[in-house]
Amino acid sequence: MPSSAQSVTVIGLGPMGRAMAAAYLDRGYRVTLWNRTPSRADALVERGAILAGSVEQALAANELVILSLTDFDAMYAILGQAEAALAGRTVVNLSSDTPEKARAGARWVTERGGTHLTGGVLSPPPLIGTPEMSTFYSGPREAYDKHREALEVITGKSDHRGEDQGLAALMYQLNMFIFWPAMIAYWQAVAVAGAHGITAQEIAPYVTENFEGMGHFVDFYAARIDAGNHAGDVDRTSMGLASMDHVVHTASDAGVDAAFPTAVRDVFRRVVEAGHGADSFSRAVELMRKGA
Repeated sequence: MPSSAQSVTVIGLGPMGRAMAAAYLDRGYRVTLWNRTPSRADALVERGAILAGSVEQALAANELVILSLTDFDAMYAILGQAEAALAGRTVVNLSSDTPEKARAGARWVTERGGTHLTGGVLSPPPLIGTPEMSTFYSGPREAYDKHREALEVITGKSDHRGEDQGLAALMYQLNMFIFWPAMIAYWQAVAVAGAHGITAQEIAPYVTENFEGMGHFVDFYAARIDAGNHAGDVDRTSMGLASMDHVVHTASDAGVDAAFPTAVRDVFRRVVEAGHGADSFSRAVELMRKGA
């Protein structure tokens, strides 16, 4: 039978899963672990965690089960080894995948007698367990409310987006649309800087300042976009196209791969070719909504 409410099972011990298990140990939880490579649990076991000998044992140990896996296919591969043990468990799936995959995965767990909550964690592993980080959740509100205290060990803030299991996955992916390209843009800047003998540490303060300033632009354009206002009174797509052309040539002149900024320049170009060169570059939203 599951043990006390101050206990949890964590399945998946990549950097994120290990950070989550450590956060629970820090808060005095009894933690049961399972991972395909058992040795990843060694440091956590030394701190008092229990390494289950099988997926079935890991599920049987606690009502609350946290999954930190690559995707939902990994969930099927792992939990499929002990489907009967899912009955009565609340599976909080913090694995990344699409909204549709999350909905299908939730049905799979429910059909086997479990309760499923989809989650999307907006925190890197080093900041897991801190109050300022947040996680999206969706699925049965009753299950979320019941386990909210335990879930907020992972991140201090949580946001239940509704009963639709796909909504937390959607909100997470929306953030990934921003995070990954932004970081690739940073790697691009580091590569070009390096070609000129400038180190990553030297430009880091300016990059951070740039990222922090992006909040102003997000807030400013959000209201305009929702109102359908793409007036070119603050910026013009034609000017953005010229600027991105300069970026592409700066990279090329430095002998650095320019594929990423070229792709960005192509978005500006398509907006201009559609007859919106005098509009704000937020007009790109309308172009993207229509598809390629």
